[in-house]
Parts: sequence; structure tokens; C-alpha cells
Amino acid sequence: MSLWRLNTMNLQELLRRLRAGESRNAIARALHVSPNTVKAYRRWAETQHLLEGALPDLSTLEALRAQSFGAPRVQRHPNVSSIESYRAEVRELLDQGQQPLTIWRLLKQRHEAQFQASPSAVYRMVRRLRAERAPEVTVRIESSPGEVSQVDFGFIGYLRPDEQSDTPRKAWVFVMTLGWSRHQYAEIVLDQSVSTWLLCHQHAFAFFKGVPQRVVIDNLKAAVIRAYTRDEDVAVQQSYRECAEHYGFLIDACLPRKPQHKGKVERGGVGYLKQSFVPLLPEGITLAEANQQLRHWLMHDAGLRVHGTTREVPLARFQHTEHAKLQSLPPAAYDPALWKQCKLHRDGHVVFEKAYYSVPHRLVGQTLWLRVGIQEIRVFTDDFQLVATHSRATQSGQRFTQPDHLPAHLAQALTLTRDTCPTHAAAIGSATAQVVQELLNARPVDRFRTALRVLRLAEEFTSARLEAACALGLVYGDTSLCMLKRILRERLDEPTPIAPTTDAAAESRVFARPIAELVDPILEGASWN
Repeated sequence: MSLWRLNTMNLQELLRRLRAGESRNAIARALHVSPNTVKAYRRWAETQHLLEGALPDLSTLEALRAQSFGAPRVQRHPNVSSIESYRAEVRELLDQGQQPLTIWRLLKQRHEAQFQASPSAVYRMVRRLRAERAPEVTVRIESSPGEVSQVDFGFIGYLRPDEQSDTPRKAWVFVMTLGWSRHQYAEIVLDQSVSTWLLCHQHAFAFFKGVPQRVVIDNLKAAVIRAYTRDEDVAVQQSYRECAEHYGFLIDACLPRKPQHKGKVERGGVGYLKQSFVPLLPEGITLAEANQQLRHWLMHDAGLRVHGTTREVPLARFQHTEHAKLQSLPPAAYDPALWKQCKLHRDGHVVFEKAYYSVPHRLVGQTLWLRVGIQEIRVFTDDFQLVATHSRATQSGQRFTQPDHLPAHLAQALTLTRDTCPTHAAAIGSATAQVVQELLNARPVDRFRTALRVLRLAEEFTSARLEAACALGLVYGDTSLCMLKRILRERLDEPTPIAPTTDAAAESRVFARPIAELVDPILEGASWN
């Protein structure tokens, strides 16, 4: 039994209870000491006349106890802690921002078999080292109405995605808290992707019916590509940069491992919601039902409470003052777009979510930027020059090809199919259409490729000459590709001009026999003398 087990304040409380006539056991239960300790203090109080008259102050009472019992003994442990020899190294790792368990693993990795300390020993040393430090002094920074909002994600457990699914999925809550009024928007989501991040911003600004001047964010991957370093500035996602430009807010990323820079949403937003709202969700609730309950809770329980710091109602502060200070919403809602880098393949198409989109063939092999919106996909060069626009695919495997993106011969091959060949031929002329149709109808050898080569002659010689060549081939009964090429190359399709004669006698020349007598026998195969 030690009479130093009670501190001075508890000793004073014990004396008050003795003066009030409480029993020894009642006092022991109230002060969490043994009845023998209460008995010993009663005897000491009687000898010091402390149960009557004015009760001494704390300093006098402590001096009397020290005079009666001496200074409190300090317990000395004969065994030296196994972590004590690593104190300097633990302090250095702690200054670097490492946590106790990580420090224990690093020490075990560095010293291998020599290091025998347990994780709990490291925890105790870290606690002592932190107690030796001077307490950090912080300052609360308040903002003016409409100046700033803070954003954060927080894991809240598992929810069913919809009524048809019985398998719960991980769920997070997105929270945006206005810095001045503490009014906030929250939404439960099933992922932390870029698209979800942008949609949540759109929904939050629509909820507030305005946009703050600055949005303070953490260094999550959906927004930040590279956090602040000693030598480099922060780099944000292109899609989030575009969102900020559309709504007119500034992106303010916190320094790494500095969650206190957005403490209003860390504790008063996500922390408050996880403590006050999440326990109210019934088991088996769906995502849509949870968000419906959350919206009601934001406007009533959270919005109408008296805030612990401002001592005012957040919703009232927002409606009366801060809403008027927010920036106006843009005329059109933002189309949340995902930006992605990709390489243009040899087939002249880029790939996104297993769908294919054509790009001008001159860019094959280059790295391009895709801006993927809900309705359309835009393709930009590395210096953000727009080179292609397509509707977004609705299913995997879809292919979107613009003929002018391909080389001329490939574009023609793409547009000239077995079904479209007759239409292209008819546009050239009836003779060409007849020749092409005969080639397509040929059996048993497929002559579709020959029909394509016939049509390509129009590019080499003009459509008018191809039509004349096909007409002449039909007259002679030979429309083979070889004959058509010979007619065109030797210009047999062009009429031969007849040179005018100047012989006056020839004009009066007459035949002794009718011309029919000369022509008919030849046509009939007879000889003529």
C-alpha cells in the first residue's frame, strides 16, 4: 500500500468525503483505491487535524503529506529495455515522419538478428520521445464567405450497389465543406476514379448553387499526378484542370502528409459524418437509399445543428451570407471528361475501353491525348491540337473510322465493298456499271477484286475514259481487265480524227457498184471478186 497512490486533487476529494461521513468502502469505490488506503489516510488526517476546520489548499496539503511520508519513491526497473540502445535511431526515424510499426520493421531489417525488441517496446519508446518534445502550436485559419471549400474522401464500409445485387461493395463518402459557414455536401460512391471525382464536384456545386473561389484537396490520384516536392511544384490531372477552368475555381493541393491543412473537412466533414450518420444506416441498404437518407441528414441534422466552433447553425450561415458570395454557376453543366495518353497504332486507330477510334494516318507512332467525355471522344496531339472527334462507343469492339483519316488507297478499299461497288460504278456510267455487275456475278471464281481494279482505272485515266473503254469493250465482247487497260493506254477509246481532202476530183468520184454489194459479202463470210 502506498500513500502516494492518490494525487493531491484526489487526496483533497478523499478528505471532503471523510468530512461528509461517507463509509470507507464507498470512498474506496469512488476513488478507485483499496479500503486500507482510505483507512490509512483517515488516521493520518486525524493526526494532522484535517477533518475539522478549513480545508487547506492543494499546495499546503501536498507539503503536509511530503512532511509526513517523505518524497514519493521512484520505481527502478532492474532490466534495461531492449530498445534503449536504439534511441537515437528511433528518434531520427520518428523525425522523418515514420510510424512506430514502420520503425520496428526498419530496425529489424537493418540489424537483423541483433535486434530483439518487440513492436510494443518501440511503441513505448515513441510515446516517451513524443512526450519529450515541445508541444506543437497551431493556429486556426478562418476564411471569408465564399472563399474556400475543402474536399475529402472517407471509407465508410460496404453497401449493396442496387436491388438486384446481394453482394456488398466497398463504399466511400465524398464530402465538400464550405470553409466559412461549415455547410457541406456529401455523396456515397463505390470508387474513387477520376470520373467519380469530377461528377461529385459537379453535384456539389449544383447543391450549393454556386462555386467557391478555391478548393482545397488532398493528394489523391484522381486529382494530383505529382505532389509538392522540395524542387517541383504540384502537377494536377488534366481532366481536373479542365473542370477547374470550366467552373472558375483555383485548385489548392495540400502539402504531403499535412491533413491538418484541410481540417474542416477531415474532422468536421468526414469524421463527423462517419460518427453521426454512418451508424444510422440499416444493414443491407442500397447505394441509392443511403444517398437519399444522406441528403435528408445534410439538410436537417447536420445543417441545423449548432456548430462546435462557429457556435452558429451552418445552413443558416450559408443561406444568409455565404451563398451570395459564391461564384455563379456556368451556363452549361460540365461534361466530366477523362484525359488519357495513348499511342496511335499502325492501323490508324487508338483504343479506349476496347473500342477503336481513327486518327489521321500521318500521326502513326506518336503519343496522343484522349479527352473522353460522356457523349464523345476527342483526340489531341501532344501540344493539344485537336485532330479527331468521334461519338463514344456504347459497347466493346465498336470501331469508328473516318475515311479521310486513312491513306487514299486504304480509304477507297474501306468504302468499296461488294454492296457499294454497283453504286460507285453507276456513278461513272451505264457501261461501267454493266461491266462491274458482270464481274460480281461471275461464278465460280470470285472476281470482286477485279471489279475493284476496274473502278480504280477511273483514278488513273478519268471516269469519262473508263466509261468509253467499257462501252467499246462491250461492243467487241471483251471486257477483261487486260483489254480495258489496253484500250485506255493505247487511247483506242478516243475517236481518230479524219484528215480533210483537197482533191476536187475526189469529191465527184462515184462508185460503179452500190456499197452494199461490197460490205454484205464480207460480213457473210463470202469472197468477192
